[in-house]
Parts: sequence; structure tokens; C-alpha cells
Amino acid sequence: MIAHGKNIKIFSANACPALAKRIADALGLNLGCSEVSTFSDGEISVSINESVRGSDVFVVQSTCYPVNNHIMELLIMIDAFKRASAGRITAVIPYFGYARQDRKAKARDPISAKLVADLIATAGADRVLTMDLHAPQIQGFFNVPVDHLLGVPLLVPYYLKNFESQRDNVVIVSPDFGSISRVRNFAQRFDAPIAIVDKRRSRANVSEVMNIIGDVEGKRVILVDDLIDTGGSLCNAADALIDVGGAVEVHACATHGVLSGDATERIAKSRIKELVLLDTIPLPEEKRIDKIVTLNVAPIFAEAIERIYEDLPMSTLFV
Repeated sequence: MIAHGKNIKIFSANACPALAKRIADALGLNLGCSEVSTFSDGEISVSINESVRGSDVFVVQSTCYPVNNHIMELLIMIDAFKRASAGRITAVIPYFGYARQDRKAKARDPISAKLVADLIATAGADRVLTMDLHAPQIQGFFNVPVDHLLGVPLLVPYYLKNFESQRDNVVIVSPDFGSISRVRNFAQRFDAPIAIVDKRRSRANVSEVMNIIGDVEGKRVILVDDLIDTGGSLCNAADALIDVGGAVEVHACATHGVLSGDATERIAKSRIKELVLLDTIPLPEEKRIDKIVTLNVAPIFAEAIERIYEDLPMSTLFV
């Protein structure tokens, strides 16, 4: 079996075509010619309009809202490439939906992240390239190789530049205990102390902040998380950092901006000065507000794709 295809071809479904185009541009390629449409009854139709025989195919598709449609688009595209004799198929999933359903929290719960991982492999993907899985162990749910990029190395330089003259007065904050390793990585690169928001969650998307662990009094703080969904936990944490901890200013950043429901309105009214997101999920015009800044992930995905094609190590990306 060949190690990789004879050439690189980048294709996109409907979730993030602009990101796919930027990735292709960074590689000096044109996007592959394909069409993903929907029949009147909701069935998804895929047409691949160029030969992929023997090619190293990369399908770019974030499984963001509407999550189930975008997952089906990805699965059907992978199946189409497999049946068209592609040399190797890589599912490039900047944001992997269902990642928060990674364990049984109570009796009779499904582990949906494992199910989706199985579907992607069964459809015919030979490997997966993704960024900041909600739980890193999800890599083990796949029966194919997974290259897991991190968002922190892209976020830290933004703050190093903007806080250059005030770094001694900055604390990096984890919004909960689950993000401590990510925050520690960020803090080591930024050379700053950390603090933790002790958060109790009564039900999904609802949390109650209880305490601040660490010293943030009189400090500018940077909240670091992997994703922002409704924004409730983030805004509550910002309030607690100021009201309980005595912080003077709250900034926030995350890899994935899910921003469901009225998240943008909540963030706009919050005490967060600025929210920095990576563009793994497209930000619609109606959700663009002055407080939200987006950073481009295309260059790092393009480099990862090139390294996959050339069989080069990925570990050197974030030295």
C-alpha cells in the first residue's frame, strides 16, 4: 500500500469553505471541484467533479452547527473519495463536534464522541487532523491515526504582543479544573502565574461560580478555554474574578467559538474586555461584535497537511 497519494488535493464541504480556501491558498493550490447539496427531503448529495484516483485527499469540514448535517456531509464525501480510488483520505476537522459527550456521566448515557469517531473511520478516512479536542483522550476513540493540533501556541503570541509592557501584572486563569493543563501550557509560554475558577455545574450549560483559587487581586487576567458555547460560564467567571477575586480587567480566549443561542449578546453585555477566538468555526456576520477578535488557523493547518503528505514529524510545529 502506498504511503500517500501522488499529489495533494484539498476539498471542502459546506461548514467552513472560506477556511478551506485559505488553507489551499497557503499551499499554493486550488480547492478541489466538488458540490455538496441537499435534496428537498433533507438528504445530502455529493458530486466530485474531478479525478482523485491515487491522490492524497484532504477534506476540510468543521462539525459545527448544524452539527448533524455537517457530519453527514463529511461522511458522504469521504465515502465518495474512497469509491473514487483516492490514494489516502484525511478528514481535516478543525472543530470536532460531540467531543463533550466523551464519557458516561450517568447511567445509560451514550458515548457519542466514540460513535462519531467510528463513523468517520468506517466511512473510509485513513487519518484525522483536528485541533483542541475537548478531551485529549478522544484521540484514542479513533481506529485511525489522529494528528491533534493545539490552539494555545497560536493564542499566546497575540497576548505577548498586546501585553508586552504589562506582562508582570497578568494572571492566566482556568475557568474550571478541566482546563488546567491547557492553562498551564499557556502560562509557561507567557511566563505568568495561574489561577482557577472553582465552578459547580447544576445542569448542562448552567454553572455557579463558587470560589477563586489563586491571587488575581489588582491583576489583568486572561481566561483560557477550549471552546465558548453559550458564554454563560465565561461571563460568570469574569464576574467572579472581578467581584470576588478583585481583578481589574478580564480578557478571554478560546480555540473554538461555538457561540450558540444568545452567546454574543451575553458577551457584549459582559465585563469581558475582549474575547479572542481562532477561526475553526466560521463567525457569521450577525454574531460579529467589537469585543470578538478572530485569528487565522489556515497557516498551521496548511503546514500540518504538508507534513502529513511528506511524512514529516508533527511535533516540531509547536516548539
